[in-house]
Amino acid sequence: MNSSRLTAVHSAIDKINSEDPNKTQVNGFSQPNELLYGQYMTACLEQYFPQSNELVKIAVRAQHIKRWDSKRNEFDEGKAGYYQWRIAQGKFHAQLTKSLMLENGYDENEAELTACILRKEQLKTNEHTQILEDVACLVFLQYYFDAFAAKYTEANNEAKIINIVQKTWGKMSDRGHEIALSLTLPDHLAALVGKALAK
Repeated sequence: MNSSRLTAVHSAIDKINSEDPNKTQVNGFSQPNELLYGQYMTACLEQYFPQSNELVKIAVRAQHIKRWDSKRNEFDEGKAGYYQWRIAQGKFHAQLTKSLMLENGYDENEAELTACILRKEQLKTNEHTQILEDVACLVFLQYYFDAFAAKYTEANNEAKIINIVQKTWGKMSDRGHEIALSLTLPDHLAALVGKALAK
């Protein structure tokens, strides 16, 4: 594949994600949330799944492209509303990424295959979709689990944390599990993972 196309699409994704109004402080600098997330995703992919093709590399970078544009409160409350929001997000990310790929030299088939990965189609049977899911789960554990767990710990709802960890674990492949267990997590987070996996 032509790596110049990959560079162009990554740059286009980053340009959009740099517009994220939500910011995170990293090493004293304010970073747009989704730009940072995309960089975390790519770094994780390169570290643990370096054999991945260009389509996976694009899907991983675009996993949350312009995520702020679709707000959770625009959908019904409860589990059904949450899933509607997630499905709508996946379709949005897929369509936007597909258009960027077509603008930068990829053909319809390549762009649609990437869109399928972003829509999380054939999870567990499509190795490329599974890699995206594994990377997303690993990035969550490495960079976002602590803040997530703190929110529910403060609400005295450890059961909710354990349930989320179990659901996350269920989405991952055996390779994803192996990598996750090799991560060095703070003791309090490692303990939560241990409780989740013991049930």
